[in-house]
Amino acid sequence: MRKNAILASTNAYLALMDIQQIKHFLALAKDLHFWKTAGKMHITQSALSRQIQALERELAVQLFERDKRNVKLTSAGQFLREKWEVEINALEFFHEHARQIQLGETGTIIISHPDSVTASIMPDMISRIATAYPNLKIELVQVGHEDQQEYLRNYKIDLLITRDSNNADDIKSEKIYTDHLAIAVPEEHAFRSEKDITKETLNLQRFILPIRDEGSSYSVTIQQFFRSFDVTPHAYLHSEYGSTIIALVKKGLGIAILPDSYMFHESSGIRFISLPFQTELFLNWRVNDHHPILDNVLKLILP
Repeated sequence: MRKNAILASTNAYLALMDIQQIKHFLALAKDLHFWKTAGKMHITQSALSRQIQALERELAVQLFERDKRNVKLTSAGQFLREKWEVEINALEFFHEHARQIQLGETGTIIISHPDSVTASIMPDMISRIATAYPNLKIELVQVGHEDQQEYLRNYKIDLLITRDSNNADDIKSEKIYTDHLAIAVPEEHAFRSEKDITKETLNLQRFILPIRDEGSSYSVTIQQFFRSFDVTPHAYLHSEYGSTIIALVKKGLGIAILPDSYMFHESSGIRFISLPFQTELFLNWRVNDHHPILDNVLKLILP
């Protein structure tokens, strides 16, 4: 209890006194030389003396024994040196941490991204962020299409990567990448190249497709592919997750239309045939959110 009371008293003095006075005291306690310490602190010797005298008056404690030749700490001065060094180091850490928060160098940013870009653009994007801001915590999540805007608006995520641009007034959206659709087939499938894909051969296939989202430009692009061949696909399986679709294709349960960025996943037993249909990726964030962390990350990853 006595130790806690002493520490509480020390903390109270730290709150009341000029931090610079304590730093001057600690510097003099280390060097035990007024002229040398004054030079290091970039003040005059007389100014340093006044600082120490003011501190002693405020505390009603003699900190140093001094004569014309020597300066040494009193027992009280030695005690305060030990305690204040810990407190000042802690304060410096807190102040530096606060500066990092203010500058957007520390904290947490939560990024939602589609499954398709996990192995394509995400590793490079995260590498750039982590290299520039090593103290920043990054959380990567995947959010269902129907919840994405709600999560963004309610600060459950900070950045949202989608294959659709947002037209909402409170969400900013910018294109960051373009890839293409691809047909994903098992390795033993008859489709070897784009020339094997015709109306007749497509009509013979069973498709595993993403769940169709009305108003989604990504869904529209898939439908454009089928319309270009005048084909209504026999789609008997649907999934929101491309990795699930790939697993089903590999099992021989059908073929799929997916972004060709899935080729970076290096899935064995699957062949991708690129198609001349582009699909775009957009980065979305809150219009009125000017948090320094978000601003810094946006500067790094926007084209």
